[in-house]
Amino acid sequence: MLAISTTFDVVERTSKDNNKTLQRTSNNTRCLNLGSYNYLGFAAADEYCTTRVIESLKKYSASTCSVRVDGGTTKLHNELEELPARFVGKPAAILFGMCYVTNSAIIPCLIGKGGLIISDSLNHNLIVNRVRGSGATVRVFQHNSPAHLEEVLREQIAGGQPWTHRPWKNIIVIVEGIYSMEGELCKLPEIIVVSKKYKAYTYLDEAHSIGAVGQSSRGVCELLGVDRADVDIMMGTFTKSFGSCGGYIVASNEIIQHLKHSCPPHLYATSMSPPGVQHVISAIKVILGEDGSNRGAQKLARIRENSNFFRSELKKMGFEVLGDNDSPVMPIMLYNPAKIPAFSRECLRQKQSACSPYPSLFAPTGFVLPICHGTYKILIVQVAVVTVVFPVTPLLARARICISASHTREDLNKALDVSYQQSWRPCGHQIFHAEPPKIAGAGHDKLE
Repeated sequence: MLAISTTFDVVERTSKDNNKTLQRTSNNTRCLNLGSYNYLGFAAADEYCTTRVIESLKKYSASTCSVRVDGGTTKLHNELEELPARFVGKPAAILFGMCYVTNSAIIPCLIGKGGLIISDSLNHNLIVNRVRGSGATVRVFQHNSPAHLEEVLREQIAGGQPWTHRPWKNIIVIVEGIYSMEGELCKLPEIIVVSKKYKAYTYLDEAHSIGAVGQSSRGVCELLGVDRADVDIMMGTFTKSFGSCGGYIVASNEIIQHLKHSCPPHLYATSMSPPGVQHVISAIKVILGEDGSNRGAQKLARIRENSNFFRSELKKMGFEVLGDNDSPVMPIMLYNPAKIPAFSRECLRQKQSACSPYPSLFAPTGFVLPICHGTYKILIVQVAVVTVVFPVTPLLARARICISASHTREDLNKALDVSYQQSWRPCGHQIFHAEPPKIAGAGHDKLE
């Protein structure tokens, strides 16, 4: 497989037992990538990041083969721990080698028996699983509803702990910056007001928002004008906007020191790979303009422009698109689960031919033709999208689009054409224009 970029090769699979098991074939299809979280395009080869990653590989090797508290801390790890704290605007940070572990490991370290967790109803699976295993009492509030959050808080504080009715030891409200299956921004300002009113801690998961939104890519706090000091604990990942591996927690010095002395992955798991650490450092420096160029600002402007353009065009075509402006995550509602495989297959099957003087060389596997001086022209591009059904989401099937700063306007126009002309109609989905045309001369508005 090629490096994650605007296009990649999708391996076709087949089944001989009605999809109970799947076997890979030798057939690959070159596809336009609308499925990965490569929001700023750093996962592909980068003129600033890649050379420094190679140098770090030569100097530090591929792995530390040790935990952070033993021999697994290098100068790079210390440098990276300072960067997220400075980038986000919190006093201190702790690193983890895996995004999933970042959330799943620290929640039980922050709260346990006698504590109360109030979680958004559409929080990610890893949050749901870990709050259940934390030992704390868990209550859920309606998605993105500060009013219902206040109702739950008031009820739980009045009742106290189960059986004893003693006051809660601590209360944590957990929300996400951008909800990965909805594309919606968290109503963070209102949620913080409610949390502070009832003296609850706020835990913000910025896996999909850090680096992707905000004037300088510092996440939903910057985008929504929230003081970061009002958010007690902020989680982020390096696997999406920064194109690497691992994750981080930023919070007060007291909380971070507590996690460094009690969190099992920090004490017992191998630290982040040094080349991965270097890649994140380099990516953040590009974003901040510390590489001596304005490429970071260009990437940030491009992902906003691409996201808002694509969302707007989909809505004009009559698609029902969830989420908010500036969010690079765009769920397209399909509703009927039976349409999920049809939509995905049609996107993969349809071919978008680029201009080429060699039409006879078109091939269904995504043939790449070398043109002058080592450049390449992709002759056929299908579209790869992520389709989602229950239990990942409620009983509302959808296709999820992820936009990248690496996408060109030509890429997005091709995807729009495939989605509307080639894939949407063959799936039998009725489309209603956003603004139905009016019949001239009629006494009142009528639909054609």
